[in-house]
Amino acid sequence: MPTIAANDIEICYESFGPDDAPPLLLVMGLGAQMTLWSPGFISELLERGFRVIRFDNRDVGLSSKSEGDPPDVMAIYGAALSGEPVEAPYSLSTMAADAVGLLDALEIPAAHVVGASMGGMIVQMMAIEHPDRVLSMTSIMSTTGAGDVGQPDPEAMTALLTPPPADRAGAIEATVTTSRIIAGSLFDEDEARARATEAYARCFHPVGTAFQIAAVAATGDRTERLRGVEAPTLVVHGREDPLVTLSGGEATAAAVAGSDLVVYGLMGHDVPRLYW
Repeated sequence: MPTIAANDIEICYESFGPDDAPPLLLVMGLGAQMTLWSPGFISELLERGFRVIRFDNRDVGLSSKSEGDPPDVMAIYGAALSGEPVEAPYSLSTMAADAVGLLDALEIPAAHVVGASMGGMIVQMMAIEHPDRVLSMTSIMSTTGAGDVGQPDPEAMTALLTPPPADRAGAIEATVTTSRIIAGSLFDEDEARARATEAYARCFHPVGTAFQIAAVAATGDRTERLRGVEAPTLVVHGREDPLVTLSGGEATAAAVAGSDLVVYGLMGHDVPRLYW
């Protein structure tokens, strides 16, 4: 897969469909590689006439990794809960600038941007800080960063913050277990195991997640800034999502004037085939 220089890092990306089709940028979530955007989902977007681009965020997959010791996730979580400022090597603004840098490198003036989970937060920052680069924004299973909405269930938070074993079998099993906890009624164990196996073989870099968690915590509440977003906006959420609970999506839609909110009854923290 090709990499390209953008925003002082190397970003691994893939582009599908004709270069002159309307561009649609897919932004994945915390610790998740771009391959989590499944080929079947991408095919449906291609059938609707888009050029689809997916990429690895910094600190995941085959894109650049941060140097030095990772942030202390438990300390960050404690500080965020108590309302204290969080210092981090970079913020969601940096990650939004990475995505814009990728568009620059591909000579794309503006794109439809679609983000899942932390990816939803990143595309929100793109719409806030780079409005001329965003044709439309879709925020999936995400939230505003406000402390009183979208908060995870305890079991989901524990699964998220527990480091995986380093060995292949243990890491894959831990990923499947986390998927089972967060995916809701439509959890497919065979599919989850196949995705976990593919992800481990492609790049196992769990410390990168700590840098990304720090970026989310350091960015804070985006609610007031979201009120200035003018891009056409769709907010998608699952009623069964235990990791970013439904109030996060509702708050996002309430903050962006004129946005549409779609809630799927059996969707958890996943993009299940049923709702593609």
